Amino acid sequence: MMTGLAAMPFAISLDSVTKSYGAVRAVRGLSLQVPEGSVYGFLGPNGSGKTTTIRMMVHILVPDGGEVRIQGQPGGDHVKDLIGYLPEERGLYPKMKVREVIEFFAALKSVPAAQVRSRVKTWLERLDLGAWSEKQVNELSKGMQQKIQFIVAVIADPPILILDEFSSGLDPINANELKDVLLDLRAQGKTILFSTHRMEEAERLCDHVCLIDHGAKVLDGRLDAIRAAAGTSTLRIESRGDRALLRQAPGVAEVADFGNYAELRLTPEAQTPAAVAAIVRFLAPQLEITGFQLQAPSLNQIFIDTIAGIGAGTEVSTAHQS
Repeated sequence: MMTGLAAMPFAISLDSVTKSYGAVRAVRGLSLQVPEGSVYGFLGPNGSGKTTTIRMMVHILVPDGGEVRIQGQPGGDHVKDLIGYLPEERGLYPKMKVREVIEFFAALKSVPAAQVRSRVKTWLERLDLGAWSEKQVNELSKGMQQKIQFIVAVIADPPILILDEFSSGLDPINANELKDVLLDLRAQGKTILFSTHRMEEAERLCDHVCLIDHGAKVLDGRLDAIRAAAGTSTLRIESRGDRALLRQAPGVAEVADFGNYAELRLTPEAQTPAAVAAIVRFLAPQLEITGFQLQAPSLNQIFIDTIAGIGAGTEVSTAHQS
């Protein structure tokens, strides 16, 4: 159990959940708690067990061991109406009209018949799909179909949303549009759990994150606590010139070059303002430095470091939630 959360209600709880496919253990004794009203990022490399775990949360799969609870109740068909689920694979009927397919799923979720049409119209207009309402689903682009799948997940106004790669197939404009919708839903008190490969997406949206690898939890907690635990070990530097020089600066352990800027991983003794000033003085004669900042590593870097540490056999500590 994680400390500091005993008094907080949980929208989703997993207790020592396991799932195997033959000899393959997809999920290994996974425990986690998703606080109500939070945005919870469920992260991990491909094949880490994220989708299998999500399918157990929504009762598509049954755990081999352990327990899933939704708002304190054992998982099962009786709590499905508490959850809006967006699967990794699209589950739409391609020959149906857009309006009709959403209305069909709304009826399955017991949306009152008198409200179905107005809800569908509102959501289609909200996501700029009103002009496509009478088109067949297979006439829409992949991004548009993903937005339809999202509407299906939220149409019944459930208190919990579980989204498996919700921004898959979306261009930056549409991904940003769904991001704004999620922020609105969070403001309404919804609990949102989503998996993603885009660390910047999780960093912008999440209160809490959980990282799993090979079906086991390796890191979880409040995002701000995880970043604070990582320390200010990164120097972000914007410069023009030969960036090969960055690797020669004193106290620099590793350089990640992103083109417009670079992130320098600093040795522990170089993580002070005086040491950073010395690095800048070393670089300044040969590089045109336009900006620099000592900061915590990005979630993407924490993700990479954690998985690399697991692969190297390094013990990874859990950042406690508070």
